[in-house]
Amino acid sequence: MFRYHLMTLIEKKSFDDGRRVTINDISDATGIHRATLSKMINAPGCNVTLDTIDRLCKFFQVPVEQIIEHIPDK
Repeated sequence: MFRYHLMTLIEKKSFDDGRRVTINDISDATGIHRATLSKMINAPGCNVTLDTIDRLCKFFQVPVEQIIEHIPDK
């Protein structure tokens, strides 16, 4: 399963920018649909494309390891 660290990145960017960063802000800047971003936040293990991960890496200016984490099955 994969865990996305989108909320952590949103909180950090909001703090760094001194303003609230919303899903709409990210969607507008990246072209990623709001529903996809919402799923990444609320549905652990949801399936997203590598293009989506790439766009988020560019938006947050972080390596992929800070966006997604692999959790081995038990």
